[in-house]
Amino acid sequence: MFFVLIMLATFVVMEFVAWAMHKYVMHGFMWKVHEDHHVRDDTPFEKNDFFFLIFAVPSWLCIMLGNMYESPVSVAIGWGILVYGIAYTFVHEIVIHQRIKWFTRTNNVYLRALRKAHKVHHKKLNKDDGECFGMLVVPWKYFKEAIEYNRRQKAAGRS
Repeated sequence: MFFVLIMLATFVVMEFVAWAMHKYVMHGFMWKVHEDHHVRDDTPFEKNDFFFLIFAVPSWLCIMLGNMYESPVSVAIGWGILVYGIAYTFVHEIVIHQRIKWFTRTNNVYLRALRKAHKVHHKKLNKDDGECFGMLVVPWKYFKEAIEYNRRQKAAGRS
């Protein structure tokens, strides 16, 4: 149970780590690597895709070294980072950017708000502008918009 709690706590903390990395590193001194993510094209890969290493390497090291030195806390932290990375890949690449065409017509309020927040983030094409740097935590105003959109759709008989 302790292992699972440490893993879940790490998962939650990773949202804030990812937010800070996105705002201060990707939109900061590493902008030249992240910039291609803000330009629409049909290429399957971007320079930005290499950022996964920033999280994959510590995850792997925590799991490997934790197992070598019998440190379950380190292993749990590594798994928390890994699970966040899997969630990030699923949410960012499939739900938001739809690199794989699943969930393209969802009426789920959270997913609709999430996509809108990310779309607003991508409207800013230079490193100094921007909002919505997180991935899973969505500002309340986008939830309200999604709720109102679904209400209008239902009223129009298009739910």
